Amino acid sequence: MIQQLRTATLVLIALTILTGGIYPLLVTAIAQLAFPHQANGGLIRQGERVAGSELIGQPFSGPHYFWGRLSATVPFPYNAAASSGSNFGPLHPGLKEAAEARIAALRAAGSPAGAIPVDLVTASASGLDPHISPAAAEFQVQRVAVSRRMSEDAVRELIGQSTEGRQLGVLGEPRVNVLQLNLALDRLQAK
Repeated sequence: MIQQLRTATLVLIALTILTGGIYPLLVTAIAQLAFPHQANGGLIRQGERVAGSELIGQPFSGPHYFWGRLSATVPFPYNAAASSGSNFGPLHPGLKEAAEARIAALRAAGSPAGAIPVDLVTASASGLDPHISPAAAEFQVQRVAVSRRMSEDAVRELIGQSTEGRQLGVLGEPRVNVLQLNLALDRLQAK
């Protein structure tokens, strides 16, 4: 019995050191060497100020900004500490209410008539998605251009510059990082 207790204690200590110390340090070191920007949160800086993270959605609600996907995090939108989806099924009334509220907000803000891209009225699985589809960005061009007193072509050019292609040329879909696009708009108007 004493021998088994000693063996179990030694295994516990060894595994604690291995999985609680050595492994996290090794993974952190590899991440810092291979992907330092992402490992440090993908922070976007404007001078000394952190404007946000390119990896986590930000709340934008003004008509002069592009709006991202809905956030499913509570009590605060885009709260990375509360990352999760809404878990509403397609027939759940809460999902329908959230989509209808977003549609009403888009229409009230002067969005064009017609079909609204689905990523503007639904949340992502994490509730933190920083990207929208190029179609969702295009849907908002008129509102943003009017609010900023810019030509729609100038806004479309920024969307084109901010559109990221498929990963490795085949994975995923083209996407637009909302924070980077809005910061590019702000920089263009500051000139």
